[in-house]
Amino acid sequence: MNYLGRFAPSPTGPLHAGSLVAALASWLDASAWGLNHPGRRCQWLVRIEDVDQPRCVSGAGEFILQQLARCGLVSDQAPLWQSKRTAIYQTALENLVAAGRAYPCGCSRKDVEQALAAEGVQRPRHAELIYPGTCRAGLHGKPARAWRFATPPGTVHWQDRHLGTQQQDVSRDVGDFVLQRADGLFAYQLAVVVDDADQGVTHVVRGADLADNTPRQMLLQRALRLPTPRYLHTPLVLGADGQKLSKQNDAQALQLGDPLAALNAAAAVLGLPAQSGDVAQALQAWTHQWADRWCA
Repeated sequence: MNYLGRFAPSPTGPLHAGSLVAALASWLDASAWGLNHPGRRCQWLVRIEDVDQPRCVSGAGEFILQQLARCGLVSDQAPLWQSKRTAIYQTALENLVAAGRAYPCGCSRKDVEQALAAEGVQRPRHAELIYPGTCRAGLHGKPARAWRFATPPGTVHWQDRHLGTQQQDVSRDVGDFVLQRADGLFAYQLAVVVDDADQGVTHVVRGADLADNTPRQMLLQRALRLPTPRYLHTPLVLGADGQKLSKQNDAQALQLGDPLAALNAAAAVLGLPAQSGDVAQALQAWTHQWADRWCA
């Protein structure tokens, strides 16, 4: 088996300490797999997930690539930009519609909230809105705003290489999730599934905050008859308030005057010891340690 991994940042700003952890982990996993499987093809790619154009910052994608390069993390192929792949996502959506796995929805966010309130559903703060299936049987005279995936009932099971055995009933916990938004942009869930398959991604290493997305993506993979990669979700970097460090809560951009210092901080989150010397030597040492821990 060959290995193809990827790091897929959204260019809503520069990389911060949390995103460097995910980048380093995904790079190390690819490098360690190649170390343990000499003679096999092993690649690490960067994909710029700029499908949500209103949130993207001009020039951030290019700056992220420069930040990665400063840390010795360079894609083995030219980076893929989601904003150039709209026609491919459209074809995937049409295939789902033709198969009866997607349908138009006329509900606004307020409509969903009102429908849930009418059913007596109490949504915890910051929790996701669980779509009640209002438009599954038709639009009820409303114009179509978005397209949703018709989530099948039942529990999705998967094995995470770090978190262990996982499961979720997507139909109960999420409902029919959006594939194409009311503004015409394609949703992350559809884009990432199509891109992983098109690029031949075999292993996904990303932050634990994205673990909840995995069952939705597995359902889409099955509906589109696409392969399912192996998943490993890494620990998160938390801010002083205990929340996940992210661009949404004003995480500071990486300071890369000393790239090794930034990498040592990221490695510590992954349970790897600090290294001295230069970046290349540090990456080599961590690769051997990662191979012993995760790729044996």
